[in-house]
Amino acid sequence: MATYNAISPEKLVRLIGTPKAPILIDVRDEDDFPADPHLVPGSIHRDDHDVADWAATYAGRWVVVICQKGLKISEGVAAFLRLAGVQAETLEGGFLAWRAAGLPVVPVARLPGQNSSGSTLWVTRARPKIDRIACPWLVRRFVDVQARFLFVSASEVEAVAERFGATPFDIEGVFWSHRGELCSFDVMVEEFGLAFPALQRMARIVRGADTDRPDLEPQAAGLLAISLGLSRMYSEDLEQLEQGMLVYDALYRWARDATDEKHDWVSHGGRK
Repeated sequence: MATYNAISPEKLVRLIGTPKAPILIDVRDEDDFPADPHLVPGSIHRDDHDVADWAATYAGRWVVVICQKGLKISEGVAAFLRLAGVQAETLEGGFLAWRAAGLPVVPVARLPGQNSSGSTLWVTRARPKIDRIACPWLVRRFVDVQARFLFVSASEVEAVAERFGATPFDIEGVFWSHRGELCSFDVMVEEFGLAFPALQRMARIVRGADTDRPDLEPQAAGLLAISLGLSRMYSEDLEQLEQGMLVYDALYRWARDATDEKHDWVSHGGRK
Protein backbone atom coordinates (compact mmCIF):
# COMPACT_ATOMS: atom_id res chain seq x y z
CA MET A 1 0.00 0.00 0.00
CA ALA A 2 1.40 3.38 -1.02
CA THR A 3 2.34 5.76 1.78
CA TYR A 4 0.95 9.29 1.91
CA ASN A 5 2.98 11.60 -0.36
CA ALA A 6 5.42 8.83 -1.23
CA ILE A 7 6.87 7.46 -4.46
CA SER A 8 7.88 3.83 -4.94
CA PRO A 9 11.40 2.82 -5.96
CA GLU A 10 9.97 1.35 -9.17
CA LYS A 11 8.44 4.68 -10.18
CA LEU A 12 11.42 6.75 -9.09
CA VAL A 13 13.94 4.72 -11.07
CA ARG A 14 11.97 5.48 -14.25
CA LEU A 15 12.45 9.20 -13.61
CA ILE A 16 16.13 9.15 -12.72
CA GLY A 17 18.28 10.05 -15.70
CA THR A 18 15.57 12.15 -17.34
CA PRO A 19 14.95 15.92 -17.31
CA LYS A 20 11.76 15.27 -15.31
CA ALA A 21 13.55 13.69 -12.36
CA PRO A 22 12.92 15.24 -8.94
CA ILE A 23 15.69 16.51 -6.71
CA LEU A 24 16.74 13.65 -4.44
CA ILE A 25 17.86 14.38 -0.88
CA ASP A 26 19.29 11.63 1.30
CA VAL A 27 18.78 12.35 5.01
CA ARG A 28 19.92 9.07 6.56
CA ASP A 29 21.29 9.67 10.03
CA GLU A 30 24.78 9.46 11.47
CA ASP A 31 24.43 5.72 12.08
CA ASP A 32 22.72 4.50 8.91
CA PHE A 33 24.62 6.56 6.33
CA PRO A 34 28.16 5.47 7.32
CA ALA A 35 26.96 1.85 7.58
CA ASP A 36 26.11 1.83 3.86
CA PRO A 37 27.91 4.79 2.24
CA HIS A 38 26.10 4.71 -1.08
CA LEU A 39 23.49 6.99 -2.62
CA VAL A 40 20.49 6.59 -4.86
CA PRO A 41 21.79 7.89 -8.24
CA GLY A 42 21.47 11.66 -8.46
CA SER A 43 20.89 12.23 -4.75
CA ILE A 44 22.81 14.40 -2.30
CA HIS A 45 23.21 13.82 1.42
CA ARG A 46 22.06 16.55 3.79
CA ASP A 47 21.70 16.80 7.57
CA ASP A 48 18.06 16.55 8.65
CA HIS A 49 18.81 18.58 11.78
CA ASP A 50 19.48 21.64 9.59
CA VAL A 51 16.43 21.30 7.34
CA ALA A 52 14.96 24.60 8.53
CA ASP A 53 18.11 26.33 7.24
CA TRP A 54 18.24 24.73 3.78
CA ALA A 55 14.59 24.01 2.99
CA ALA A 56 13.99 27.33 1.21
CA THR A 57 16.77 26.48 -1.25
CA TYR A 58 14.32 24.12 -2.96
CA ALA A 59 11.23 26.35 -2.98
CA GLY A 60 9.08 25.68 -6.04
CA ARG A 61 10.90 22.43 -6.85
CA TRP A 62 9.90 18.77 -6.66
CA VAL A 63 11.93 16.90 -4.06
CA VAL A 64 11.97 13.26 -2.96
CA VAL A 65 13.40 12.71 0.52
CA ILE A 66 15.21 9.47 1.32
CA CYS A 67 15.90 8.12 4.80
CA GLN A 68 16.67 4.57 5.92
CA LYS A 69 13.11 3.18 6.09
CA GLY A 70 10.93 5.98 4.74
CA LEU A 71 9.56 6.78 8.18
CA LYS A 72 10.04 9.59 10.70
CA ILE A 73 13.14 11.31 9.32
CA SER A 74 12.02 11.57 5.70
CA GLU A 75 8.42 12.30 6.73
CA GLY A 76 9.57 15.12 8.99
CA VAL A 77 12.00 16.61 6.47
CA ALA A 78 9.35 16.46 3.74
CA ALA A 79 6.90 18.28 6.01
CA PHE A 80 9.47 21.04 6.66
CA LEU A 81 10.10 21.33 2.93
CA ARG A 82 6.39 21.78 2.24
CA LEU A 83 6.37 24.67 4.72
CA ALA A 84 9.00 26.28 2.48
CA GLY A 85 6.91 25.87 -0.66
CA VAL A 86 8.50 22.65 -1.88
CA GLN A 87 6.57 19.83 -3.54
CA ALA A 88 8.01 17.16 -1.28
CA GLU A 89 7.53 13.40 -1.21
CA THR A 90 9.34 10.55 0.47
CA LEU A 91 10.81 7.39 -1.00
CA GLU A 92 8.46 4.59 -0.02
CA GLY A 93 10.37 2.14 2.16
CA GLY A 94 13.42 4.39 2.14
CA PHE A 95 16.93 3.43 1.13
CA LEU A 96 16.40 -0.12 2.35
CA ALA A 97 13.58 -0.61 -0.15
CA TRP A 98 15.79 0.73 -2.94
CA ARG A 99 18.51 -1.73 -1.96
CA ALA A 100 16.02 -4.59 -1.70
CA ALA A 101 14.85 -3.88 -5.25
CA GLY A 102 18.41 -4.44 -6.47
CA LEU A 103 18.64 -0.98 -8.02
CA PRO A 104 21.98 0.77 -8.72
CA VAL A 105 23.65 2.88 -6.05
CA VAL A 106 26.55 5.33 -6.26
CA PRO A 107 29.50 4.77 -3.88
CA VAL A 108 30.12 7.93 -1.88
CA ALA A 109 33.86 7.22 -1.96
CA ARG A 110 33.84 7.89 -5.70
CA LEU A 111 32.20 11.33 -5.45
CA PRO A 112 34.54 14.29 -5.99
CA GLY A 113 34.75 17.06 -3.41
CA GLN A 114 31.55 19.05 -2.93
CA ASN A 115 30.80 22.56 -1.75
CA SER A 116 28.43 23.38 1.13
CA SER A 117 25.35 22.89 -1.07
CA GLY A 118 26.57 19.50 -2.28
CA SER A 119 27.55 20.45 -5.83
CA THR A 120 30.69 19.25 -7.59
CA LEU A 121 33.07 21.19 -9.84
CA TRP A 122 34.74 19.61 -12.88
CA VAL A 123 37.25 20.85 -15.43
CA THR A 124 38.28 19.60 -18.87
CA ARG A 125 39.61 20.71 -22.24
CA ALA A 126 37.80 23.36 -24.25
CA ARG A 127 35.97 22.66 -27.52
CA PRO A 128 34.22 19.42 -26.52
CA LYS A 129 33.06 16.89 -29.08
CA ILE A 130 31.79 13.60 -27.63
CA ASP A 131 33.20 12.39 -24.28
CA ARG A 132 33.33 15.93 -22.90
CA ILE A 133 29.60 16.37 -23.56
CA ALA A 134 28.57 12.80 -22.69
CA CYS A 135 30.35 12.85 -19.31
CA PRO A 136 28.74 16.09 -18.07
CA TRP A 137 25.37 14.74 -19.17
CA LEU A 138 25.97 11.55 -17.17
CA VAL A 139 27.08 13.44 -14.07
CA ARG A 140 24.14 15.86 -14.13
CA ARG A 141 21.55 13.16 -14.75
CA PHE A 142 22.86 10.38 -12.48
CA VAL A 143 25.36 11.81 -9.99
CA ASP A 144 24.99 15.53 -9.26
CA VAL A 145 22.21 17.59 -10.80
CA GLN A 146 24.01 20.77 -9.66
CA ALA A 147 27.39 19.86 -11.16
CA ARG A 148 29.36 22.71 -12.74
CA PHE A 149 31.81 22.32 -15.62
CA LEU A 150 34.80 24.46 -16.59
CA PHE A 151 36.26 24.31 -20.10
CA VAL A 152 39.84 25.59 -20.37
CA SER A 153 42.94 25.25 -22.55
CA ALA A 154 44.22 21.67 -22.59
CA SER A 155 47.58 22.72 -21.18
CA GLU A 156 45.94 24.36 -18.16
CA VAL A 157 43.40 21.73 -17.08
CA GLU A 158 45.43 20.23 -14.24
CA ALA A 159 46.64 23.61 -12.98
CA VAL A 160 43.09 24.99 -12.97
CA ALA A 161 41.90 21.86 -11.17
CA GLU A 162 44.49 22.34 -8.43
CA ARG A 163 43.97 26.08 -8.11
CA PHE A 164 40.16 26.04 -7.98
CA GLY A 165 39.49 22.68 -6.37
CA ALA A 166 37.95 21.16 -9.49
CA THR A 167 38.04 17.54 -10.64
CA PRO A 168 39.82 17.06 -14.00
CA PHE A 169 38.39 14.64 -16.54
CA ASP A 170 39.02 13.38 -20.06
CA ILE A 171 42.68 14.31 -20.14
CA GLU A 172 45.66 11.97 -20.05
CA GLY A 173 46.95 10.86 -16.67
CA VAL A 174 43.91 11.58 -14.46
CA PHE A 175 41.47 9.19 -12.78
CA TRP A 176 38.40 10.14 -14.82
CA SER A 177 39.76 9.47 -18.28
CA HIS A 178 40.34 6.80 -20.93
CA ARG A 179 41.58 3.40 -19.73
CA GLY A 180 42.72 1.00 -22.41
CA GLU A 181 39.86 0.67 -24.90
CA LEU A 182 37.41 2.39 -22.56
CA CYS A 183 36.59 6.07 -22.95
CA SER A 184 35.89 8.47 -20.07
CA PHE A 185 32.14 7.85 -20.26
CA ASP A 186 32.72 4.10 -19.82
CA VAL A 187 34.89 4.77 -16.79
CA MET A 188 32.28 6.99 -15.14
CA VAL A 189 29.48 4.50 -15.71
CA GLU A 190 31.61 1.78 -14.12
CA GLU A 191 33.13 3.74 -11.23
CA PHE A 192 29.82 5.34 -10.21
CA GLY A 193 28.13 1.94 -10.17
CA LEU A 194 25.54 2.96 -12.76
CA ALA A 195 24.55 -0.54 -13.82
CA PHE A 196 21.58 0.54 -15.90
CA PRO A 197 21.32 -1.52 -19.11
CA ALA A 198 20.49 1.60 -21.13
CA LEU A 199 23.67 3.33 -19.93
CA GLN A 200 25.77 0.31 -20.74
CA ARG A 201 24.43 0.34 -24.30
CA MET A 202 25.00 4.09 -24.52
CA ALA A 203 28.56 3.59 -23.33
CA ARG A 204 29.33 1.39 -26.34
CA ILE A 205 27.83 4.01 -28.66
CA VAL A 206 29.83 6.82 -27.05
CA ARG A 207 33.00 4.72 -27.15
CA GLY A 208 32.49 3.93 -30.81
CA ALA A 209 31.95 7.59 -31.68
CA ASP A 210 34.79 8.87 -29.49
CA THR A 211 37.45 6.34 -30.52
CA ASP A 212 36.69 5.94 -34.23
CA ARG A 213 35.09 2.52 -33.73
CA PRO A 214 31.74 2.78 -35.54
CA ASP A 215 31.67 -1.03 -35.67
CA LEU A 216 30.87 -1.18 -31.93
CA GLU A 217 27.26 -0.02 -32.37
CA PRO A 218 25.36 1.10 -35.49
CA GLN A 219 24.38 4.35 -33.75
CA ALA A 220 28.01 5.41 -33.14
CA ALA A 221 28.42 6.98 -36.58
CA GLY A 222 25.25 9.00 -36.12
CA LEU A 223 26.36 10.26 -32.71
CA LEU A 224 29.70 11.32 -34.19
CA ALA A 225 27.97 13.23 -36.98
CA ILE A 226 25.60 15.02 -34.60
CA SER A 227 28.43 15.84 -32.17
CA LEU A 228 30.62 17.34 -34.87
CA GLY A 229 27.66 19.32 -36.15
CA LEU A 230 26.96 20.75 -32.69
CA SER A 231 30.61 21.70 -32.35
CA ARG A 232 30.39 23.69 -35.59
CA MET A 233 27.11 25.34 -34.57
CA TYR A 234 28.24 26.63 -31.16
CA SER A 235 31.49 28.44 -30.47
CA GLU A 236 30.70 28.77 -26.74
CA ASP A 237 31.38 25.53 -24.89
CA LEU A 238 28.72 25.92 -22.20
CA GLU A 239 26.08 26.68 -24.79
CA GLN A 240 27.14 23.61 -26.74
CA LEU A 241 26.87 21.56 -23.54
CA GLU A 242 23.33 22.75 -22.89
CA GLN A 243 22.27 21.82 -26.41
CA GLY A 244 24.11 18.52 -26.18
CA MET A 245 22.14 17.60 -23.05
CA LEU A 246 19.05 17.18 -25.23
CA VAL A 247 20.93 14.87 -27.60
CA TYR A 248 21.94 12.55 -24.77
CA ASP A 249 18.52 12.76 -23.13
CA ALA A 250 17.05 11.47 -26.38
CA LEU A 251 19.74 8.80 -26.79
CA TYR A 252 19.11 7.56 -23.25
CA ARG A 253 15.36 7.27 -23.80
CA TRP A 254 16.00 5.39 -27.04
CA ALA A 255 18.45 3.04 -25.32
CA ARG A 256 16.01 2.46 -22.47
CA ASP A 257 12.64 2.33 -24.22
CA ALA A 258 12.85 2.24 -28.00
CA THR A 259 15.60 -0.05 -29.24
CA ASP A 260 13.07 -2.51 -30.68
CA GLU A 261 11.02 0.14 -32.45
CA LYS A 262 11.37 0.36 -36.22
CA HIS A 263 10.36 3.09 -38.62
CA ASP A 264 9.61 3.02 -42.32
CA TRP A 265 7.28 4.89 -44.65
CA VAL A 266 4.86 2.01 -45.26
CA SER A 267 4.26 1.01 -41.63
CA HIS A 268 3.56 4.64 -40.70
CA GLY A 269 0.87 5.29 -43.27
CA GLY A 270 2.68 5.43 -46.60
CA ARG A 271 1.94 3.23 -49.58
CA LYS A 272 4.14 0.96 -51.63
